Amino acid sequence: PKTWTLRECCDYAVEHNISIKQQENQRRQQELQLSTAKNSRLPDLSGSVGQNFSFGRGLTAENTYTNTNTSSTSFQLGTSVPLFTGFQIPNNIALNQLNLEAVTADLEKAKNDICMQVAQAYVQILYDMEIADVALRQIAIDSAQVARLDAFVKNGKASEAELSQQKAALANSRLTATQADNNRRLSLLTLSQLLELPTAEGFSIVRPDISVLSGLSGSPGLSALSPEAIYAEALGVKPEIAAQELRLKATDRSIKIAQAGNLPTLSFSAGLGSNYYKTSGFQVDGFGKQLENNFSQYIGLNLNVPIFNRFQTRNNIRSARIDQETQQLQLDNTKKSLYKEIQQVYLNAQNALAKEQSSQEAVKSSEDAFKLIQAKYENGKATITEFNEAKNNYLKSESDLVQARYENLYQHALLEFYRGKELNF
Repeated sequence: PKTWTLRECCDYAVEHNISIKQQENQRRQQELQLSTAKNSRLPDLSGSVGQNFSFGRGLTAENTYTNTNTSSTSFQLGTSVPLFTGFQIPNNIALNQLNLEAVTADLEKAKNDICMQVAQAYVQILYDMEIADVALRQIAIDSAQVARLDAFVKNGKASEAELSQQKAALANSRLTATQADNNRRLSLLTLSQLLELPTAEGFSIVRPDISVLSGLSGSPGLSALSPEAIYAEALGVKPEIAAQELRLKATDRSIKIAQAGNLPTLSFSAGLGSNYYKTSGFQVDGFGKQLENNFSQYIGLNLNVPIFNRFQTRNNIRSARIDQETQQLQLDNTKKSLYKEIQQVYLNAQNALAKEQSSQEAVKSSEDAFKLIQAKYENGKATITEFNEAKNNYLKSESDLVQARYENLYQHALLEFYRGKELNF
């Protein structure tokens, strides 16, 4: 079966995640809004056909009134072109362009978020796989001791009580292994669901070399970084900051669009038309002849000068400026949230590095203690209780080291991710 790397998991999740697809649809909608804004410069064209029937007193073709029935058919075709709109059209185009860029940055933020979730789930699987291996080693140790004690019981060198106690320890180790395997399978299910896979059956991930991870987790050293330095880099690369900055720029255009309400507008219009008119009881020209005779054309300029609109334009401008202040606060809040996140990750990375280093020392000391107790136990100089206690301490220290190593790896990868680098290990 295929094994998935972290990069493959991230790429697949980005391609198939429903939330990201929804974000992509928002971007497509914004593209259409930009297209609509650009096309507002173009002339429009409309046509109309009308048919009217009148009964009773009406106007005849001889320009006299009589009680009769009349009917008329009219045809119109017209166009208009905006010549000057108080700079509303170019500002609206610029506004929609900025909004498109902001939505695109939102899409990148959504992709980053899903990659972070995938990476966290990926590390959890690696951790659970290591814990399952530790549990299997515990079974191997206990199985060997059960076999040893069983032989001793047969030779009369050990009691049945000691054998039963060791078998109980073996049964407990097997229970621990079962729980560890269940945790591993649950972690695989969690990641497969993030990837929107139909089932977790046959799904597995690439397990990196643990010796390589030890080198990656400390690179680069924390001494070469600081939360402030990472934050300075993050401001230039994180899409959530870019999105808020673009929206702040867009508020300038919104203010100018509102101010356009104080300026006159000028448009050009042109059209042509004709009509057919018939009165009951009167002789009239044919349909085609009337259309030819009544054919007319027109052109015109329309200047609209705003004088007073119940303070609507004034309030629109004030509202746009309030929106700008609100967006500035939103940008400031996003920056503060980012800095807090970086501070937390930096502290977590420091703690994880220290924990890994201390865990390595704990493994070494507990391993030495276990080997010493094991030798004493096999020579009858230590009790089974002392042996199991030393064994459990040793295996627990191994589990702690695995957890610290993967936590260190993940936190350092996050620091690099905030600096704009690919989330990978």
